[in-house]
Formats: sequence, C-alpha cells, structure tokens
Amino acid sequence: MPRHQETTPSTVDPDPSTAPANGPGPEPLIGPSEAPAVHVMSFNVRVGSDGLHDPWADRRAATAAVLRSQAPTVIGTQEGLYHQLRDISADLPTHYEWIGTGREGGSRGEFMAVFFDVRRLDPREFDHFWLSDTPAEIGSSSWGNKVVRMATWIRFRDRVTGRDFVVLNTHLDHAVDKAQRLGAELVAERLAAFDPALPVIVTGDFNVAAEASTPYDTLTTGAGLVDTWSAANDRLTPAYATYHGYEPAVEGGDRIDWILVRPDTRVQAAAINTRTVDGRWGSDHWPVQALLALD
Repeated sequence: MPRHQETTPSTVDPDPSTAPANGPGPEPLIGPSEAPAVHVMSFNVRVGSDGLHDPWADRRAATAAVLRSQAPTVIGTQEGLYHQLRDISADLPTHYEWIGTGREGGSRGEFMAVFFDVRRLDPREFDHFWLSDTPAEIGSSSWGNKVVRMATWIRFRDRVTGRDFVVLNTHLDHAVDKAQRLGAELVAERLAAFDPALPVIVTGDFNVAAEASTPYDTLTTGAGLVDTWSAANDRLTPAYATYHGYEPAVEGGDRIDWILVRPDTRVQAAAINTRTVDGRWGSDHWPVQALLALD
C-alpha cells in the first residue's frame, strides 16, 4: 500500500540537508499505545507557504521530533500543504501512511490529511467533502467564507482487535460565524449517517472556543459527541489555549483544537502538548492528544 492514497507520487526521499535526524524527541506525554487502546492526535501544522514568519524549513525538525516521540496511532492534521505532508511522511517511521486531498483539489491547497500506523490500522474506505451547500463539489464555499473548508473521513479496521471505527478530520472557518455554524452542522449531519454502533473520532481545528461556542454545542449537545478533554480520566497537562501564536503557553485560554468521540468511547487520558524542541515550535498551535478505549 502506498504511503498515501492520492494520485500524486507517494515515495519521497528526504533532502539530506533539511531532513531531521532520527534522534529522540521530547519526552512523550502518552507515547506508543498498545491494543486495544488508540492514541489520537490532532495537530494544525501551520501552512508552509513561502514568505511566512517561521518558515516550514525551520520548524520541520521540531514537528518531526514531536510526532516521533508521541507515536500516535492516528494523527489528524490541518493546514498542511502537499510538500509539508511529503516531508512529514518522510520523517515518520515507514509504518505510517496517510490519506488526504487538497481543498482546491489534487495537490492544490491545504489538506485535512490523516496519518495512521499501518501496523494497527487498515483503511477500509474514505472520502472527502467540502463545507458548503454543495459538499461534493471540490473547492466549493457557500457561506460567506473566503477560505475553502473541507473534511476528510476514513473508516479504519483495527488489525489487532478487528473493530471498525471512523476518524473525521476538519478545519472550520476562522472568520465567518455563519460558515462556522453551518460547517459544524454539516459535519454533524455526515456523522449521523454512520452506523450508531460504530465508534467515531473527530479531530480538528474548529477556530472557536470549546464549551463557549455554537459549533461546540452543535457537535456535543446536538450531535451527542463527547469532548475528550472534559471526559478524560487523567488530564496530563493544564488546559492551555491551543493556539499560541509563538507566545508562551496560556493556562485557561481558548481550546480551539479538539478531539471529540461518541459517548461509548472511554477516554483514558488527554493532553495539550506544549513541548518544544531546542526552543523551536513545530507550529503556531499545540497538538492535542487523547488515549482512547473503543469499547
């Protein structure tokens, strides 16, 4: 199986001048999980466009070190461009693959890519939809948002337990309230179409505060999902704001990056990962993590 599921080339040799060394990363908060537990991460990796402050080439090694040390079973990423995702794929161990497409189609634009450990997870089906009135139309937007928004979902089979579950990864609009509200409603509608007995995990940058926004209420109270941070048996870190903007971590700030699950999933632990590598950030968001038991 190729390292990802789109039609663009899947095997990329890293440039030795930019690829990070395979040394240890920061001490893991959760680290590798053993079946039946599933370690999930949601990580806005910050778009790697040219000309931005703190370019991708300068933070690639920090991103790679965090991912390698945490070793999630599945990683929902937001904002990654195709060249970034190829780099991440090259930097991760070879037992990771990924699925995604650009929001403008093919390799164009940001991806809602999902990386996964193939030793545990077998993707059985996947699809993409756009957060608009025409969700099957590539690159569509309808609700006043100037930025195209989308979602990617995958139904996995756990190779160890034989259990199927769905991961949906998305990124709501950052500026338009209507687009945020209707985007959350569309995600909730699509989730409702899955067998109610099937565990569902939602990862994403929702651009609105947990516990204090209409999209959060739509997906929790309305769609019946559970916020893994709130439900965790063990919170391994304080409740930091998940967008840091290259400032020190802020306790009690807005959590705009979430991992949500259906209520039959037990949340063993949750964390907001503020680790840096040699003083460098991997992104302007902190990754969020959860250790789940899909009962």
